[in-house]
Amino acid sequence: MAMERTSSNISREDDQQNGNGEKRSTDAAELESVERIFESKKVPPWQNQLTLRAFVVSFILGILFTFIVMKLNLTTGIIPSLNVSAGLLGFFFVKTWTKFLDKSGLLKQPFTRQENTVIQTCVVATSGIAFSGGFGSYLFGMSEIIAKQSHEANAEQNTKNPSLVWMIAFLFVVSFLGLFSVVPLRKIMIIDFKLIYPSGTATAHLINSFHTPQGAKLAKKQVRALGKFFSFSFLWGFFQWFFTGGDGCGFSSFPTFGLKAYENKFFFDFSATYVGVGMICPYLINVSLLVGSILSWGIMWPLINEKKGDWYPADLKSSSLHGLQGYRVFIGIAMILGDGLYNFVKVLGHTLYGLYHQFKDHRFNPNTPITGNSPPDLPSLSYDDQKRTRLFLKDQIPVWIAITGYLTIAIVSAATLPHIFHQLKWYYIATIYIFAPALAFCNAYGCGLTDWSLASTYGKLAIFVIGAWVGGENGGVLAGLAACGVMMNIVATASDLTQDFKTGYMTLASPRSMFVSQVVGTAMGCVISPCVFWLFYKAFDDLGIPGSEYPAPYALVYRNMAILGVEGFSALPSRCLMLCYICFAFAIFVNGIRDSLGNNWARFIPIPMAMAIPFYIGGYFAIDMCVGSLILYIWSRVNKAKAEAFGPAVASGLICGDGIWTLPSSILALAGVNPPICMKFLSRSSNIKVDKFLNP
Repeated sequence: MAMERTSSNISREDDQQNGNGEKRSTDAAELESVERIFESKKVPPWQNQLTLRAFVVSFILGILFTFIVMKLNLTTGIIPSLNVSAGLLGFFFVKTWTKFLDKSGLLKQPFTRQENTVIQTCVVATSGIAFSGGFGSYLFGMSEIIAKQSHEANAEQNTKNPSLVWMIAFLFVVSFLGLFSVVPLRKIMIIDFKLIYPSGTATAHLINSFHTPQGAKLAKKQVRALGKFFSFSFLWGFFQWFFTGGDGCGFSSFPTFGLKAYENKFFFDFSATYVGVGMICPYLINVSLLVGSILSWGIMWPLINEKKGDWYPADLKSSSLHGLQGYRVFIGIAMILGDGLYNFVKVLGHTLYGLYHQFKDHRFNPNTPITGNSPPDLPSLSYDDQKRTRLFLKDQIPVWIAITGYLTIAIVSAATLPHIFHQLKWYYIATIYIFAPALAFCNAYGCGLTDWSLASTYGKLAIFVIGAWVGGENGGVLAGLAACGVMMNIVATASDLTQDFKTGYMTLASPRSMFVSQVVGTAMGCVISPCVFWLFYKAFDDLGIPGSEYPAPYALVYRNMAILGVEGFSALPSRCLMLCYICFAFAIFVNGIRDSLGNNWARFIPIPMAMAIPFYIGGYFAIDMCVGSLILYIWSRVNKAKAEAFGPAVASGLICGDGIWTLPSSILALAGVNPPICMKFLSRSSNIKVDKFLNP
């Protein structure tokens, strides 16, 4: 699971078969039938599912969610699933518009769940580029700002500063390949293998419920709650801005637990965004973050700091990777790699085991189709699955379009990327594209089984392989980071599209409309995301600097992975390698314990990937997220039904309001308008000195 981007792990509730493949009773299946509710509503042709209003709403929401994802990218790198918010807001905007037209007698086409699915798909594809585009990781890690912090391999051939033109060009040539790589496999994944895709299934349940009378009433109340907390969050961000007229000023620097704890990154920073994220993320992730904060900033770093002058020179700058900063970064990387390796092997094992059984069952039951367009044995399916299967197989995307599209984009990409990164030769790119379809399939299949996308893990694999192949003296660091981008975009978009196919299958949206919506959303993201990042880059002079409002911690982490891949262990400070080995093994051991104990006990054991995130950043955001969890927990104890119904809406409002405040704050910064007040906290002794200086 790529912990930089969390997803909802919701089990499928409407599966018509149990674990042994036995059919439920016909009566039970009939009672659970969703499609009988919509039987009177005609499914529009795939062309009519792609409406102008859908793409206008998608464009507006895409900008909103891109700001949110970009802010999260540049602060902590933890990004929750925004599918619920996208589906909910898409429903609200279009439903309001169609109701107005209906009253005026101008409505020509009613709002359908298929159109709602198109909007949700397009919005998530647009904002997804803000993550897979690497603006908080590999892409920003190429810049001189980040290179100066590492003091290693920061020569000209290993750095490239952001520019709007080359970022847009880069994303356009790498972001579409993954879409074409899994199109020929859509029937195998959804119909033949019947993969669950928990997030896609949950989103489909949500959209289906919105378009029933009871669901529409609940959606209106949810949107109202979202709007209230959106307004509160936006106004709270505006209020806080007045007190940030200098470095270390404002509520975000409030020493909640005292100045000593503040020095060690333990404080509540009054961020509505991370309180909202904490309400969406599972309790275990938030607790894991807090445990990681205590382990690193509460125990490990103070102990290593005592070794100053012994393990590392005492006169080094705080940002030097040969000092304490090196331990923070590389030990965190070791835990991330240990967790990533374990889950890669685990999901790959699930994939191979699942494939083995699929083809073994097919061999003993040759009537079960694995390829081709022949429908399965429809009479053996429930009413819902019969109807969904027929419509899913009706609008096919020809395989020749997928193959032609993949080869064309691969050739254009191999010819174009060396002009953007001269260190990345065409044959490196061609090698990636030869293996990419297999890796995209593994990621899409594994995501269908577990809801885990390992896009960042495959990206790290590309960093080490291509970086070592190119070599440090030939710009291997930059080449490794660029290769990471190529690989991440392919495997991330592949799993996202397959999730959308599952959502479309359950809402009777055509595969063609899903594919077109994903393509349009990706194209929007390739323009919107670089523009939003460029606004941050120009508005905030300290972007990417540790301790700033937007430290972009993963940018330095990814760059140092590339340095490690090129230069080996020579980049590590003294005794750091031994600690890295211990933490790498610790991550694998804890994951093994979690899996061996089963779900009942695993929910009490922290997740190593989540524990590693605060190692470099600090624990302040973990405290915010735990406050979000605490709010949701108390709410659930008081009124569980309301908490389940309105919790995601309240959380989305907090995230969206604070996220969209970054737009006016960026514009104010670009215009040179500075906050009028600096609210800063000093110790009593420091305050006495300041008073004496000001009043001699």
